[in-house]
Amino acid sequence: MITHLQDTVTLNNDVKMPGFGLGVYKVEDGETVVNAVKAALKYGYRSIDTASFYDNEVGVGQAISESGIPREELFITSKVWNDEQGYESTLEAYERSLQKLGLAYLDLYLIHWPVKGKYKETWRAMEKLYNEGRVRAIGVSNFHVHHLQNLLKDSHVQPVINQVEFHPHLSQVELREFCANENIKFEAWSPLKRGQLFDDPILIEIAKKHGKTTAQIILRWDIQHEVITIPKSITDERIKANADIFDFSLTKEDMEKLDAMNNNDRAGTNPDSYDL
Repeated sequence: MITHLQDTVTLNNDVKMPGFGLGVYKVEDGETVVNAVKAALKYGYRSIDTASFYDNEVGVGQAISESGIPREELFITSKVWNDEQGYESTLEAYERSLQKLGLAYLDLYLIHWPVKGKYKETWRAMEKLYNEGRVRAIGVSNFHVHHLQNLLKDSHVQPVINQVEFHPHLSQVELREFCANENIKFEAWSPLKRGQLFDDPILIEIAKKHGKTTAQIILRWDIQHEVITIPKSITDERIKANADIFDFSLTKEDMEKLDAMNNNDRAGTNPDSYDL
């Protein structure tokens, strides 16, 4: 379990990745995303997660460039979108992302969704990028167990990570266990369920006990489950507050109460919707 903001976890290819970062899903390109990323970097974040679909890679790259932080101290993730998938188109998509970000390489490149009939060819292209040293690590996003099983049958490079929706209403126990057994790190997007959990009485009770916000309680729950997490925010104050979770611990009773909140309810799309 990570113990501070810049603490890292070791992926299955020995690359070290910060266990906590900033997600920029639906953050408007230009000044908004530039300011958000700069704020995160100012407060000590070193992992930034974007995607071609977010249409803000240019702004993320600008913020990185203007931050003055050496590239090797940062961990930058992007993803190949659904209509970019396939072998040649994935190779082209990677080059576009690098160009927009203004970077020579990515630390992590993910398949954004398991598009039926395409994701295995997409993975083959990502393996090429990895084997050529163009990207430090490759992984997947929104893969169920059956997607991972299908991918692993023919893959030559093991995915390092599976980034999925994860929060107290969707604790994904079976998927987490499968990933742990395969040495695939588990990463949470939408860890705060897009704000839908903030008024939950169980969370409010635990937050009062610890003198923290409900958001901080959820993010601490992630960390204590050893789940890499990338909360999204565009406000300076919340970006700082989201990372203020390393000065307390949830008790076993707290964790059990949060675990019991699971009802398999999603804020986003079920990955099987892309398997039609």
